[in-house]
Amino acid sequence: MFDGLTGRLGDIFDRLRRRGALTEEDVGAALREVRVALLEADVALPVVKSFINGVKEKAVGQEVLRSITPGQMVIKIVHDHLVEMLGEQNEGINLNAEAPVPVLMLGLQGSGKTTSTAKIARLLKTREKKKVLMASLDTRRPAAQEQLRVLGEQVDVATLPIVPGEDPVTIAQRAMRVGRLEGYDVVMLDTAGRLAIDEELMDEVVRIRDVTRPVESLLVVDAMTGQDAVTVATNFNDKVGVTGIVMTRIDGDARGGAALSMRQITGRPIKLLGTGEKIDALEAFHPDRIAGRILGMGDVLSLVEKAAETIDREEAEKLAAKMEKGNFDLDDMLSQLRQIRKMGGMGGMLSMLPGVGKIKDQLSKANIDERMLKRQEAIITSMTQKERRDIKILNASRRRRIALGSGTTVADVNRLLKQYQDMADMMRKFKKLGKKGLMRQGLSALMPKGR
Repeated sequence: MFDGLTGRLGDIFDRLRRRGALTEEDVGAALREVRVALLEADVALPVVKSFINGVKEKAVGQEVLRSITPGQMVIKIVHDHLVEMLGEQNEGINLNAEAPVPVLMLGLQGSGKTTSTAKIARLLKTREKKKVLMASLDTRRPAAQEQLRVLGEQVDVATLPIVPGEDPVTIAQRAMRVGRLEGYDVVMLDTAGRLAIDEELMDEVVRIRDVTRPVESLLVVDAMTGQDAVTVATNFNDKVGVTGIVMTRIDGDARGGAALSMRQITGRPIKLLGTGEKIDALEAFHPDRIAGRILGMGDVLSLVEKAAETIDREEAEKLAAKMEKGNFDLDDMLSQLRQIRKMGGMGGMLSMLPGVGKIKDQLSKANIDERMLKRQEAIITSMTQKERRDIKILNASRRRRIALGSGTTVADVNRLLKQYQDMADMMRKFKKLGKKGLMRQGLSALMPKGR
């Protein structure tokens, strides 16, 4: 979402870093460019003005201009102000109330509200170990209640049985009653959306709010709608009361201005980010980490957290044991490919590493195709168990059969086998040298020659 802004700011700050000393005019010129970059990213004008004034006030001080690394100090000031703009710290979902805790889901139709309800329910169930009940209050949109029921089955979270003809307020009351009687920790109430804000929608949501008294009222907004998302948030907050924001589709080509404007204008924190269509594509909003991504500093902490969640520890330990023995077959390679895909693919992983923004052009020229991982997985799953254990039996006819079965070409199969062979050779080297031997070899490679 922030790629365009990251690239613009990266160019501006690179020029600042290259200067040994900075004058007030240098800082002023750089901040004028930052202002244009923020406006082009669709950040609200009042937010841009406040941001630039705050940065300039600190950046033109003598302490900065006379420091050894003035460029770096200006970047740090920009980073700190970005964090302040985004909300200082992560604010999780508040469950600090008597069970069952009502969580009201708000938003316009098409914002991803129902899917977000299921994603959050899954998050509360798996991470917080909460017993969650979901209830659809959307009696207008065809099959809306059925959609939530199906999503509930996917995430293994209970949904309130559908009773035809019930109005939204009655459904909400029944959901809270079932929540109390059956010992649920959280009741998630998925309200109806509209194509636009109207009085009828607001009246309905206010009535539901009054009978359920939610601890959290989470507004789901689509990042792709830009400043319209800020307008929607302001209206819902004024008329219903919003405690937090869930921003969806941040993996799209939105310019990022809505996220940067939301907290400043509404005074409500962004709590969660929808990072894709998959049911587990949801992450906490950490202002300091997002500021780091925007400034090209990466987000290694989120990458580590994602790895900890997606990587099967038992499977990783088995693979480590096989590596120590020098054993590595195509089933092991298949397992690694699936782990990479679970973590968002190569693009998702690379986007969180520091400095990757500067080499985006090189990466695009390298043609890193995420579909390649799917093709490689298809090739391996088209092999028999015997073929996966021993590639020596893969003659020309077998390779043609595998290519046909996986919808690829023989050349694709050959490339995969070459890649596997290189990895297997590395594993054998690991066994031969051992950990200490590999470390010694790595150190000797780094030592200057001829001495």
